[in-house]
Amino acid sequence: MEPQEILRVEDLAKHFTSGRSLLAPGRARRVVKAVDGVSFSLARGRTLGLVGESGCGKSTTGRMIARLLDPTAGRVVVDGQDTAGLRGKDLYHFRRKVQMVFQDPFASLNPRQTIGSAIAAPFEAQRITPAGGVKRRVGELMERVGLKPEHYNRFPHEFSGGQRQRVGIARALALEPSVIVCDEPVSALDVSVQAQVVNLLEEIQEDTGVAYVFIAHDLSVVRHISDEIAVMYLGKVVERGPVEELYSSPQHPYTRALLSAVPIPDPRAARAQVKIRLRGDLPSPANPPSGCVFRTRCPLMATLAEPERERCSHEVPEPASFGRAACHFADSAALT
Repeated sequence: MEPQEILRVEDLAKHFTSGRSLLAPGRARRVVKAVDGVSFSLARGRTLGLVGESGCGKSTTGRMIARLLDPTAGRVVVDGQDTAGLRGKDLYHFRRKVQMVFQDPFASLNPRQTIGSAIAAPFEAQRITPAGGVKRRVGELMERVGLKPEHYNRFPHEFSGGQRQRVGIARALALEPSVIVCDEPVSALDVSVQAQVVNLLEEIQEDTGVAYVFIAHDLSVVRHISDEIAVMYLGKVVERGPVEELYSSPQHPYTRALLSAVPIPDPRAARAQVKIRLRGDLPSPANPPSGCVFRTRCPLMATLAEPERERCSHEVPEPASFGRAACHFADSAALT
């Protein structure tokens, strides 16, 4: 039996319009396409890893899923409910379904609020009184994430980074959401603490059936926790597929370049690994390349004949679908 779909993202886009410059008031406003046509789905109890370079639109996508940002176009459907038109009371109740764990555990907590109050805040905001009372439920959540009862009245500065992130996870779990967006939840932590937090997230998922959108740079961490991977580049998903299939036989040249940069603990294997170095910088989302957005940095371009390069320059590849990359030559022998 297939797991029930809990999240569906369809052609999601977020465009920001830049303001006019005081030095050049006559200059036209620029449109920055932070996210441009992203689509994927996620089943209950599963994890989607969202990876890519800084500036590719991962965090913006996560914030639109949680409705911290309104999309310019497209749809986000959570548990059968289209979130785009939610306003007022409907949006208020929707907050129970999707929660976030932020990258910086210190910045996401009020330094003047005890962690007990921080974890209790969702109940207060939603005017919910759990069975047994708020304090008892907060104690259960603290125990669930590995915090002690005596931590209840302590402040964020009294904790380590890993402990503060556990507070963030407990707060995200308070309303029993269907989806948690984890926005770089371990990137600010030590390696040993990263493993503890990732293992905690996996245990919680096994117990509750919550679905994760796990945004990260570290491809080793993403491989460990994810069931499926979506690779983003310049606001678009360029490849999506099952985690082991994508890591063992990536189709898109950008995915191959990312995976070639993952450190290998075996020195012999590391020396034998072929590094794919991308030339140039990430193009501006305010002025993306025509055709394939990756073509200006694609190592495959040098191996293509002129008609094929023209195709890459003028024709946008088909959007990435499950098991297939957004590349004109993904099935070509030139990629092998």
